[in-house]
Amino acid sequence: MRRSVTALAVLVAAGCAAGAGPERLTGDGEHYSLTVTLSSASTGVVDAEIHVENGPAETVSLSAAMPHMGHAMPEISARPQGSGRFLAHGELFAMTGVWELAIRVEGETGGDTVTETITVRVPVGEQETS
Repeated sequence: MRRSVTALAVLVAAGCAAGAGPERLTGDGEHYSLTVTLSSASTGVVDAEIHVENGPAETVSLSAAMPHMGHAMPEISARPQGSGRFLAHGELFAMTGVWELAIRVEGETGGDTVTETITVRVPVGEQETS
């Protein structure tokens, strides 16, 4: 019996931690292909690394919206790191649920906005209050 309880505790802990890691999104626009890696798909401040392919990008920004609730977050500008890599830091998601993350890219070959859907969870170690 004791082994079963220990095994269950390990499985529950693993399930809770499953959402704690980085979240990777990929998408294609008319001019650019993007890979976005978020430090986590959770509320609060997150870090985002954006890799842009298929042409030199000059600016990259991210914004999130929750259309079914009428929520939208302010746009966050990413800082260029060279070789098509950009970094952003800020609060993208104000609450848990399904969000649309829009990544806007401007460069020599034109502009693109790639939108991906993401499910946002409560950060590990925190409980959502109602």
